[in-house]
This record gives sequence, structure tokens and C-alpha cells, in this order.
Amino acid sequence: MNRYQNMVFSTAMRLLANPTEAEDVAQEAFLRAYEHFSSLRESPTAGGWLKTVTTNLSLNHLSRYRARWRFFSELSGGSDEDEAETPEFAAPENLAEDLERSDRHQLVEQALHKLPAAQRVPLVLYHLEGFRYEEIAAKLKVSLGKVKTDIFRGREALRKRLRGQLDEGVGGGGQSVATQTGG
Repeated sequence: MNRYQNMVFSTAMRLLANPTEAEDVAQEAFLRAYEHFSSLRESPTAGGWLKTVTTNLSLNHLSRYRARWRFFSELSGGSDEDEAETPEFAAPENLAEDLERSDRHQLVEQALHKLPAAQRVPLVLYHLEGFRYEEIAAKLKVSLGKVKTDIFRGREALRKRLRGQLDEGVGGGGQSVATQTGG
């Protein structure tokens, strides 16, 4: 559990953009892992299994509570909420690079969490979880065209949010941050 707790929580947080709901999903994922402990104990694929379970639980949570979630998401979309745990990223070669990269990832994560679920979820599944468009359409039970449109709109909204943050002097080099989002 200690080895995978950050990965499980950050996966849920990226999809749900709500720390309380992400904690609930993470807890459920670890309960499922406990139920399968005998087969996962020595398995080299336990991390991948947990990530898949967490992704599926998060998507189920979103579809189950979509109307309620969308209402609260729209209410909190403009507020400055406390920042959630920063996701894990590969460490750079030196401290200055580390700080700059950390700041950029933090900006991207904050902007990502402020996107509406219809844009954020496909964007996360595509860019951060590595799903193909067809897989996303099947998981979300929507058309392929909707997935492509939502990802395009999500990228554009993310790019605008990041440009706005960078114009305010929160980071350096707008192109490098926008490029990280896959655009």
C-alpha cells in the first residue's frame, strides 16, 4: 500500500478533481487490492492492476454522480481551492531544473483541475493514462467524435488557462508549458 498510495491517489485526483472523492476512490481501490492480495502479493503487475482499478472506479464514480458532480464542479470552477497533492514526475538532472519543472507541472495540474469533467476526463485518459480515442469512447460510452471534440476543446481551454496564468507572471515561457499538455 505504501508503495502505490501516491500513484493511486494522483490517478483518482486527475480524473475526479476533488480530493475527498479521490480519497474515497483510492480507499476503494485498496479494498479491492486487499480482496485480491493472495494473487497480487508477488505480482510484478500489481501497480498496473491498481492503476486500472483506480481509473475504472473513478470513471464509474463520475458516471454515477455526473449530475451532482457537474453542479458542484461549476460552482467551484472559479474559486481558488487548496491545491491537491502534486503528481509524481521524473526527477531532472539539477535543482534549478527540478524547481522549474515542478512549477510547470503544478500549473498544468491546477489548470487541469479547473476544466469541466467533460473535457478533463478524456484529456487525462488520453495524455496521462495513454488510452486511445476508441478506448476512451468505449469507457465513457460516448461517440468517437465526441471524444475527439472534448479532447480538442479541453486542450484549447487548458492552453487558455495556462496562458492566462503565465501572463500574470506565475511561470516562465508560455510555450514550454502549453507544449507539455500535448498541444
